[in-house]
Amino acid sequence: MTDEVARLEADEQRLVLERFDHDDARELGTLLVGLARSRGAAVTVTVRRGAQRLFHCALPGTSADNDAWVDRKCRVVERYAESSYLVGARFRAKGRTFEDASRLDPDRYAAHGGAFPLRLRGTGVVGAVAVSGLSQTEDHALVVEALERFLERQAVSGA
Repeated sequence: MTDEVARLEADEQRLVLERFDHDDARELGTLLVGLARSRGAAVTVTVRRGAQRLFHCALPGTSADNDAWVDRKCRVVERYAESSYLVGARFRAKGRTFEDASRLDPDRYAAHGGAFPLRLRGTGVVGAVAVSGLSQTEDHALVVEALERFLERQAVSGA
């Protein structure tokens, strides 16, 4: 296992929610949009619970291509119950590419950084949060930072 895979796995074990509902989706999405705006980042943000899109925002400078990217990344989270970046890193660690080795349609699945599972303690993965518009490393880092802040807010408010 590579250091990158271990770090990504640790993030997933650490970033587990105590609760997640429609209001939480709006709060998480709004937090992500605020972080992106403060950095001048042109990104599309989506938050899903199951198949339902609960939050979606495309900032100036994005296009329909970003919508397609978040959909493709979220499908990877739904299929593997892991972040799209971790799934891609696992393939890279084995010297393969996701596109060649997964046997999944690359028009429907993208194991690029930016989509993260919304894992509920005691339940498992209930949805995904995704960003598209930056490099895959930056997309992933933005989502992780937002989830860290979101979990801090939940802890303060008494999840």
